[in-house]
Amino acid sequence: MIKHNFRKLKIWKESLELVFETYRLTKTFPNDEKFGLSSQLNRCSVSIPSNIAEGSSKSSDKHFKTYLETSLGSAFEWETQIIIAKGLGYISTEKFNELEKNINEIQKMISGFKENLQ
Repeated sequence: MIKHNFRKLKIWKESLELVFETYRLTKTFPNDEKFGLSSQLNRCSVSIPSNIAEGSSKSSDKHFKTYLETSLGSAFEWETQIIIAKGLGYISTEKFNELEKNINEIQKMISGFKENLQ
């Protein structure tokens, strides 16, 4: 029996929006980043909601927490990669600030949700 419907979780919805934003963003990166930073950003953004969804299917909150920790790790990885993208001049300071605010909110939500599980 599934205890949490991932489609109703705000952390899943917000992180799914981040995936769409990431794919739009990486389309603007140089072509030589197609298999480098672009690919890595896309993959770790997908990992965030995917691990939330997969964890929601687990039979215990303890197991769900493990997937939330993986999701949180991917969120911090994603944040590091946008720092790199900004440093390389692929995104503006304004866009970076917006993305950083979004990922920090997602990180807080995942952490809070994880702490509230039994």
